[in-house]
Amino acid sequence: MEKLKQRWGIESNFQVIIIFIVFAINGSLAVYLTNPITNLIGISKETTPLLLYWPIRILVIFIVYQITLVIVGTIFGQKKFFWNMEKKMLQRIGFARFFK
Repeated sequence: MEKLKQRWGIESNFQVIIIFIVFAINGSLAVYLTNPITNLIGISKETTPLLLYWPIRILVIFIVYQITLVIVGTIFGQKKFFWNMEKKMLQRIGFARFFK
């Protein structure tokens, strides 16, 4: 636990627990919110070939996850931690130029 706290730059075990709770809630929330979004754009299992449906669904989940991570983290009082984590994730996938 100490290595994790040091790596993340946090100080208390309580903060680690809050961060784990945010990750759990956010993952479930992203999957839950993806259904209405895919239905809104007209993509469903019944009408879309599975080889197209799943990559689109995973992409939508990823986008929703990135957006809701900071929102849920802010609700739990960890905005600074999750905003920094979000910037790192986006830089790693090629969006570094937006944060300069």
